[in-house]
Amino acid sequence: MWERIWATTVEEFSDLGNAEDITRIVLRLLVAMTLGGLLGYERESIGSPAGLRTHMLVSLGCALFVLIPVQAGMEIEDLSRVLQGVTAGIGFLGAGAILKQHNSKDIHGLTTAASVWTTAAIGVAAGMGRESSAIVSAVFAFVILSILRRVSKQRDT
Repeated sequence: MWERIWATTVEEFSDLGNAEDITRIVLRLLVAMTLGGLLGYERESIGSPAGLRTHMLVSLGCALFVLIPVQAGMEIEDLSRVLQGVTAGIGFLGAGAILKQHNSKDIHGLTTAASVWTTAAIGVAAGMGRESSAIVSAVFAFVILSILRRVSKQRDT
C-alpha cells in the first residue's frame, strides 16, 4: 500500500520531471513576476491602489493560466479560449479599479485598469515562452506610465 501511495505521489509531481522543464517554468514565471513588479512599482510609487503586489500577482497568474495548458500540450485553437477567459477576467478586475465621481465627469482609475490589463498581457507572453516580447512590452509600458506621465504634467502646468 505505501508503495502505491508513494508511486502516486511521484506521478502527481511528474510535470517537473527534468531540469529543462523546471528551468523553463521557473524562468517564465520569474520573468512574468519581475515585469509585473516593474509596472506595479511604478504604480505604487505614485500612490495607485493597484501597486507592486497586485501587478506581480496578475502577471504571475496570467503566465500560469497559459503555461499549464501549453505544458499539457493543448492545441493553439483551444488555448485561444483560455486567453479569452483570462482577458475577460482581467477586464472585470480592471473595471473594479475605475471610479466615476457622482454628478461629475471625473473618472479615476483608467490608467490603473489599463496597466493591470497590460500587465496581464505581459504575463501571458512570458507564460507562453515569449520572454523577449514580454520584456519589450514591459519597457514600453514603463515608458508610458512613468516618462509620459511627467510629460503630461509639464504640459498641464
